[in-house]
Amino acid sequence: MTDTTQTRSETLREQIEEMIAVGTLKPGQHLDETVLAEKFGVSRTPIREALIQLASMGIIVIRPRRGAIVAEIGPQQLIEMFEVMAELEAMCARLAARRMSPAEHAVLKATHLACKEARDEADSDAYFYKNEEFHRQIYIGSKNAFLEEQARVLQRRLRPYRRLQLRVRNRVTASFDEHGAVVDAIIEGKGELAAELLRQHIMIQGQRFSDLIASLAELASEA
Repeated sequence: MTDTTQTRSETLREQIEEMIAVGTLKPGQHLDETVLAEKFGVSRTPIREALIQLASMGIIVIRPRRGAIVAEIGPQQLIEMFEVMAELEAMCARLAARRMSPAEHAVLKATHLACKEARDEADSDAYFYKNEEFHRQIYIGSKNAFLEEQARVLQRRLRPYRRLQLRVRNRVTASFDEHGAVVDAIIEGKGELAAELLRQHIMIQGQRFSDLIASLAELASEA
């Protein structure tokens, strides 16, 4: 594979991944190489390479002789993945409270304020992207490259479902308020508190679980 081909396939992978994250391509939906090639104005080869990359990340599934589909995650597996995500982010928050510098605190506060703008505009999709950047700053702030990488990998697999959560009534406002408590704990160096706050922020249980299951059912009916 040439550098140009590799760059093209990586760009396509990012574009297809984004279509999955925002719900343009839904769980269980068939991914036709020819249709995608026409959409992006490329041959099928870089599309196939992009799909292989996405399959290696668990974002799509390539089935022998039947082609690729967007990965479907059942309720039980989703709960398990969010449990792991909650623990990874809790670890990031605990370490960030110990290791982030004042300059990094300023960046974290700025990303939190960016979330406020999206909240005030009641724009859940804009908030989705600002929210991702907020969480990324905490991953980075852990100063543990391996932990940061693992958090990013799972976060990417859960993107469509985290976006769905933000579409539930009042969830954006609640999410922003929870962020504020996490920011305060990190800046004050309260590692255990920051960890517990971020763990509870990510966990899906009780009414949040019911809301997500309802959203999944709605998503499946649209596919």
